[in-house]
Amino acid sequence: DPALVTERGAILLNPGKELRRAEPTALGEDLERAGVPELGRLEGDEWAEGGDLIRIDERTLLAGRGYRTNEAGIARLSELLPEVEVLVYDLPHWHGRDEVMHLLSLLSPLAPDLVVAYPPLLPTRLAQLLDERGIEIVPVPDGEFETMGSNVLALAPRVALAVAGNPETRRRMERAGVEIEVYEGAELSKGDGGPTCLTAPLLRAD
Repeated sequence: DPALVTERGAILLNPGKELRRAEPTALGEDLERAGVPELGRLEGDEWAEGGDLIRIDERTLLAGRGYRTNEAGIARLSELLPEVEVLVYDLPHWHGRDEVMHLLSLLSPLAPDLVVAYPPLLPTRLAQLLDERGIEIVPVPDGEFETMGSNVLALAPRVALAVAGNPETRRRMERAGVEIEVYEGAELSKGDGGPTCLTAPLLRAD
């Protein structure tokens, strides 16, 4: 959540949750030691969290606007990424301000032409965009949404990491040609953090 890594370097974000505001600076120091340049950062009332940002291709960034990512934060990202089209979608209220609902809670890319998602909560315009671009949806069943069925990390096209459980979602992804690796999330994911919440790329190639 504290950073978005692009081909030109890392953008240090500014979490909408006040208790997390120190994370970007701490991560920025680690990224600098790892040789990742800083492209820019969000400050003040510019809020954005990595869980609300999804690159579906080299030129398109999806941004979920909600309680953790706001209009000012998205505008700053657009300034820092003039070569990228930033498409904004309002996130559902769901259980309210105190419960995290990131865009990656609803949808995870599996390949350039495939995502896993929970269709009942997808913004209509986002569902239309996926259809227009020929991106197939592997639907998560109702009973597996709140156990992070739609929070899956692509390790390569059609190779993914998921939290153990959610057997029907896994079967559907495998039928779509996805190779699934799983991990036990009893400790790593006890704070509602799925695999996309717990990882971030250090390098993006052109």
